[in-house]
Amino acid sequence: MKIAIVGQQDFGKAVLEAFLARGDEVAGVFCAPEKPGAKPDVLKVAAQEKGVQVFQFQSLKIPEAKETLKKLDVEIGVLAFVLQFAPQDFVNIPRHGTIQFHPSLLPKYRGPSSINWPISRGDAKTGLTIFRPTDGLDEGPIVLQKETRVSPDDTLGTVYFERLFPMGVQAMLEAADLVVAGKHREQVQDESQATYEGWFREGEARINWANHVDVVYNLIRGCNPAPGAWTTLNGAKLQVFDCRKMPVRTFGAVKGKVGEVVEIGPASFQVTAQGGRIEVLRAKLGEGKKAAAGDLLAAGSIKPGQFLGN
Repeated sequence: MKIAIVGQQDFGKAVLEAFLARGDEVAGVFCAPEKPGAKPDVLKVAAQEKGVQVFQFQSLKIPEAKETLKKLDVEIGVLAFVLQFAPQDFVNIPRHGTIQFHPSLLPKYRGPSSINWPISRGDAKTGLTIFRPTDGLDEGPIVLQKETRVSPDDTLGTVYFERLFPMGVQAMLEAADLVVAGKHREQVQDESQATYEGWFREGEARINWANHVDVVYNLIRGCNPAPGAWTTLNGAKLQVFDCRKMPVRTFGAVKGKVGEVVEIGPASFQVTAQGGRIEVLRAKLGEGKKAAAGDLLAAGSIKPGQFLGN
C-alpha cells in the first residue's frame, strides 16, 4: 500500500522500517522541526537514508502541509508517536483516512504520559490502542487494541521497550491492512470510562516517603527510566531507579522514621516508608551519573541515619 507517516523518534523510525520491510511504499514522512541546536530526529534521518521524502512544517494546520499530503496521493495516513496537532482536514486527506497509535487501553489514560500513569498506580494491565484521530485528545473511534500484563516488578522501561513498542509497531501494520481492506470495525469510545492525564514530569515524580511502601515503589517503577523518581539528600537531588520493595513482613518490624536510611550493604541501601522499606539498587545523586548504589555508598555519599526528602 501507499502510505504517509507522521511521527518522530524511535517509534516513528521503527514503524517506517516495518512498512518498508514488507514492501509498502512510504510516499512521505512528516516530522516536527527540531529545536535550534538539537540533533536531527532519528525518523527523519532514517527516512532520508532510505530515499523517502521528508517534510517538516511548524504546524500541520497550515495550507502547505495539507497541500503536500494531497499531492502524495496516499491510501492511508499513519500517526506514529505524534506531538503535533493533526486537524481533521489533514487526517481525512488519505483515501482511507488516518490511524493513530496510543500506548494505553483507551478511553483510559488519554494524554501524553499514558505509560507512566498505570504503572505508578499499580495497575495489573495496560496496552495499546490504534484509533481514528479526531480533534479531541485521544477520543476517536477504536480500530483495534492489544493488552499486556503489568507484573509487580515491571518498570516503565520493561513495559514499553519489551512489549508496547514492538506490539505497537505490529499493531500499526495490522490496523493499516484492516482499514485499507475495509475489514475493520470502529468502536466508539465509552466516555463514561474516560480518564485524562497530563504530563508525568518532575512534579509528579517526587517521592513522598510518608506514603505507603507500595505507593512509593509503584511511583519509582513508573518513572524508571524517565523522568526518574526523586527525593533530596542534604539539599541535593537524588533520583532513584532500580529498587526492591520490602514489606514489613519480610523483616519483622518497621525500623527508623519515614525517609531514613536504616540499612546499608555492599550493593544497596534501605529507606523506611510506611509499612516497609525501599531497597535502592541504582540511583543518581546531584549532577552525577546513574550509578550502582554500592558506588554511592563506597564514595561515602550515603550513610545510615541520613534522612531523604527533608
